[in-house]
Amino acid sequence: MSQNNTVDHHIKSTWHNMFKMYNQVAARYGTTQATGLVLLGINKEGTPSTSIAPSLGMEATSLSRVLKTLEDNDLIYRKKDKKDKRMVRIFLTEKGVEKRRVAKKVVSGFQELITEEIPQSKLSMFFEVMDSVNRVIDKYKEQNKL
Repeated sequence: MSQNNTVDHHIKSTWHNMFKMYNQVAARYGTTQATGLVLLGINKEGTPSTSIAPSLGMEATSLSRVLKTLEDNDLIYRKKDKKDKRMVRIFLTEKGVEKRRVAKKVVSGFQELITEEIPQSKLSMFFEVMDSVNRVIDKYKEQNKL
């Protein structure tokens, strides 16, 4: 089996291509793909800091760096939860809301282009295959005690 014909290769090369594209677009706005992704993960009511990393598939240490940068750039602020003082919620500043709008527009525009170019039947099959790949990953991890 050639390396270019593996599931890993296709997923990695596609993700790398998307990542690069999003970073190129983000650079026009003085930001990064990671920043946009995190901004999209923060809702109006504030988002618990502990729930952001898992929902975005990021490591906590990577998220900490991104949050620090977002805070330094006045895109977010942290506030203790009113009910549970142990919990810290992340909120968007006005500037953060604007950057989030841009990120949402970029992601929506790309999604729109995908749906224009790829028939729904193929997208449905793609999502099914990706779900299956994730189940296989879980099985592999279980079998190999990972």
